[in-house]
Amino acid sequence: MPFSMTGFAGAAVVVTPIELNWELRSVNHRYLDLRLRLPDEFRPAEPQYRDVIAATVRRGRIECTLSMRASAAESSTADVDTDTLAGLASLQDTVRRAFPDAQPFGVAELLRWPGVIKAPEFGALVEPAGVCLADALEKLKRSRRREGGRIAAMLAERCDAIAALTSDVRPLIANAEQAWRDKLTERLGRLEIQANPERLEQELVLVAQRLDVSEEVDRLDAHIAEIRDVLGRDEPVGRRLDFLIQELNREANTLASKAHDARLTRCAVDIKVLVEQMREQVQNLE
Repeated sequence: MPFSMTGFAGAAVVVTPIELNWELRSVNHRYLDLRLRLPDEFRPAEPQYRDVIAATVRRGRIECTLSMRASAAESSTADVDTDTLAGLASLQDTVRRAFPDAQPFGVAELLRWPGVIKAPEFGALVEPAGVCLADALEKLKRSRRREGGRIAAMLAERCDAIAALTSDVRPLIANAEQAWRDKLTERLGRLEIQANPERLEQELVLVAQRLDVSEEVDRLDAHIAEIRDVLGRDEPVGRRLDFLIQELNREANTLASKAHDARLTRCAVDIKVLVEQMREQVQNLE
């Protein structure tokens, strides 16, 4: 089952009295593009977190945001840094002497101020944050798999539709040479021209070669079979599918250029429309 490159997930963990939150967003991209937004305290651990993400996600632009805040469940029993509070009180007095109309700090503002609530040492937060990241990545993986399943189902439907159209084309191929022979004979008869039988056969052979689309139809069927096989693989398949869609489009264009009647032209156009719909969706697969 292929994975989509589009997904969203989040996870949280409490390390008293701090709550750590990861938020992951992914969109399509040609390569793996990791963008991490971390509090300054976690910058030394960024390479470690990048390795964890790269082990799970192969392709796509992944925006990973880690935030910290006081845990709501633990805030009532949290330790307060009195030195930080004293510093804020001194700073507030200085500001209000210069700006008497300035509003004083509120309790909620003070509790949100960095350093007011005593947090664990940085080293005690790195590992829980890594475990929380792994949890968020697993949720992101499930989200991308669900979306990938929907895309795979859509691609399978388009494959069935193209296969049905190639089945409609095959009888037209068998009748093309005889239809052209009858048309040419009729035109010669209207012009009252007696054609050289040998020369006529040579012309008919050349025309048959130009009109024969059996190879294109065979290749379309082969590419469809390959796409169905690839959709069943449990690995990144986006680039391979992208190549196969290009091949489908090439054969559909050749089929359209060789079309010798309205029915074949209509089938070729329908195939091109289906291939374009598949191309748009394949761009979202990992």
